[in-house]
Amino acid sequence: MQVMITRQPFAAGFRLLVALICLVACTDPTSQGQAVRPGIDVLLADSIHLVAAKRVGLLTNQTGVDRAGVSDVDRLLQAGVELTALFSPEHGFRGVLEQATIGHATDSATGLPIFSLYGEQREPTAEMLAMIDVLLVDLQDIGARPYTYISTILLTLRATAAAGVPALILDRPNPIGGLQVQGPVLEPEFASFVGMLPVPLRHGLTIGELALFGDDVLEIGADLTVVPADGWQRELWHDQTGLPWVRPSPNMPDLESATHYPGTVLFEGTNLSVGRGTTIAFQVLGAPWLDPSDILAAVGQEPGVELSDTVVVPHAPSDGKYPDIALPALRLRVIDRASYDPTRLAVRLLGAISQLHPDSFEIRNARYFDNRAGSAAIRDWLDGEPPRAEIWRLWERDLAEFRRARQPHLIYE
Repeated sequence: MQVMITRQPFAAGFRLLVALICLVACTDPTSQGQAVRPGIDVLLADSIHLVAAKRVGLLTNQTGVDRAGVSDVDRLLQAGVELTALFSPEHGFRGVLEQATIGHATDSATGLPIFSLYGEQREPTAEMLAMIDVLLVDLQDIGARPYTYISTILLTLRATAAAGVPALILDRPNPIGGLQVQGPVLEPEFASFVGMLPVPLRHGLTIGELALFGDDVLEIGADLTVVPADGWQRELWHDQTGLPWVRPSPNMPDLESATHYPGTVLFEGTNLSVGRGTTIAFQVLGAPWLDPSDILAAVGQEPGVELSDTVVVPHAPSDGKYPDIALPALRLRVIDRASYDPTRLAVRLLGAISQLHPDSFEIRNARYFDNRAGSAAIRDWLDGEPPRAEIWRLWERDLAEFRRARQPHLIYE
């Protein structure tokens, strides 16, 4: 059975209403070999009435494709949907840009305007929304809090709520599964565009579930519908869905990188390279002064992951770290997904590197680091005197509370 999740404001001063509406009876999604259909396929096959005879806007990028890899734009136009405006997040409509701001453009294939939501304007204006009757959203989330696509969606929902425009999220699986939640939960004072919601570094939610959660927590009051990904179950990882891997961003080359990202993203705020400018971004940590053998000896074994030493050479890295320099590095490889906690490993590595290289290791920008960590606690822990307590044990109460808080917004059981 597939369901559609609808949330609509119904009266001033009241809480938001959440209704579960059964659409159609489908093949049992628990059957072996069930093919996962992303929201775009479900919309066009089962729910086309939601956009029929309406002017439609689409917030998407290169990840907005159907099960066969055909773009949403092509599928919608082929279905006779009246697309009138396109909107794009960080990295642009094609997902290849690495720059601080991105301007508006025109889609050469369709002639449609592309309104960038990663420039001076980070949410649609009333003039933009006046061009549409309904907004579709199709973006692939990566399963980690420090990612700007959900922030773009939440700011867009705020704008659509003010304009009275309904929004439909075309949902997609969480590529690193929906069971595990790991790492520190964001404290409100550290909210930013790279992480607006009080969720852990690894949240275990789909983009649709994140939108429902954010709409509630931030009290946006959007007229919001989530079109589910049919056949997805929380234990499924991306490579178990049959869906094509499309890079969500330029430095997210594959599922291996996505698996480590909830932890290695913390090193973006340090003077270590995470492998930007290589083919294995977020799978390595390197610096000219790093002694991988000492770090490996200090950390020892960690469940679910294999650590080894290697050398990487970043070419034109987007973070500007060590271009064309051969870097001694640590390589991370997942060997057991069920037991691996990338957030715990990252903190252990931060602790070992800061202790073994005290004169070389740096946190380059405290606020930048804290915004990704979700608080100042990890940085304070690094500044403390050894022996250090196991800081990850302090996350357990907040994680338990988050599991309770997210429960009403879960679409997939």
